Amino acid sequence: MGDAPSAWLADLPALAPAPALEGAQRVDVAIVGAGYTGLSCALALRAEGYSVAVLERETAGFGASGRNAGILAPVIGKDVASLPRTVGPEPAKVLYALVVSAVREVEQLIERHGIACDYHPGGNVMAAVHPSQHARLERAARIAETLGAEVELLDRDAMGKRGLPACFIAGVLKRPGGTLHPARYLRGLRAAALAAGAALYERTPVLRLDEGSRVVLTTPRGTVSAERAVLATNAYTPELGRLRSLAVPLWSSLFRTAPLDADERRALDWRGREGVYTAHDLFECYQLTADGRLLGGGRTVGYGFAGRPAPATPAAAGARYERLLRERFPMLRAPIESCWSGPFACALDFLPALGVRGRHRNVFHAIAYAGHGLSLASAAGRWVADAIAGRDGPAQPLFKRRHMPFPPEPLRWLALHASTALFAARDARLDRKLRAGR
Repeated sequence: MGDAPSAWLADLPALAPAPALEGAQRVDVAIVGAGYTGLSCALALRAEGYSVAVLERETAGFGASGRNAGILAPVIGKDVASLPRTVGPEPAKVLYALVVSAVREVEQLIERHGIACDYHPGGNVMAAVHPSQHARLERAARIAETLGAEVELLDRDAMGKRGLPACFIAGVLKRPGGTLHPARYLRGLRAAALAAGAALYERTPVLRLDEGSRVVLTTPRGTVSAERAVLATNAYTPELGRLRSLAVPLWSSLFRTAPLDADERRALDWRGREGVYTAHDLFECYQLTADGRLLGGGRTVGYGFAGRPAPATPAAAGARYERLLRERFPMLRAPIESCWSGPFACALDFLPALGVRGRHRNVFHAIAYAGHGLSLASAAGRWVADAIAGRDGPAQPLFKRRHMPFPPEPLRWLALHASTALFAARDARLDRKLRAGR
């Protein structure tokens, strides 16, 4: 895999980084972060005629945009079933419609810019691996329908007819959405933003952000002065010294196998190539990639004290996923070829954090997608562009929402570790039931 932070990025031809910023620049809008949010925001702003500079500490897609599971699904909050409890029934309908529009926006970006990212619009399945999870599926389907979702409850026979792997014994099929190659999609957004005239500066960390009537961003070899700034830094936002109580960085891992041979593909079936995530508290996620590999992961969430990195070691993650792979898919012999970890950001209520701050109200932020950033982060770029242009876009409920702050350390560390330990214990108990049943 070389130095690439994920197997997705290792798939792609080497790309020379955009030049680092040197000297002083003046633009209408400076964007910090070249992931889905930053690049889609740059695209939307350039369409409005704004001059834009995108500053990226590493290279585009280095963060979650280049490391995620590639599942494009209409999910917002912790999950759809808990959304009405979090915000109320009517606001939940508004937010669900918003995330459906976000999925559609990704599809439109792919089509508009001709992005070859192996998008397969087969929908996604929330799946049970044990009968005790059936009630959770039925409840999720019932609540999703009240929010206006396009869902279909699948029993074991229906799962079999769709060719879904036998370890998934029931499910809820959700549309729109599907699976894609997230790094190819990111590269497509990068190319489109550059073609639209956005200036991209990679290997350009922002060392300081000074607010005023114009925002000044200082980097190692230059500065950018802008009328407005956008923080599209997601899990890396606390490293700028901002929004520390609004969102925390959490770490998760994924794996990908070597290509499956013809016998394995026949035994696995999975002819619809739906994205799958399980009905665990800390869910597993899977997709069958376009080149015939099994990608999966999840089940663990790590938090480092004061937001410091907390990735699983490759050896530990590999051993854990090797056991999971053989338990769920005993017909496969293909080895796990690569594992990787990365941070995502989460707010206390699991909802995206969008807003504008500063005495001059010219520092915007869009972060904390709680693991659902493929759809939400892509659309958030345009939502922020709407706000910059003075329009009341569809995401006003998110801009107006007040987020509860996380408690300070060490209470934050204790609370996060206690909650993830509880979730992990419940999931482990279910897995023991599965093994006993076998």
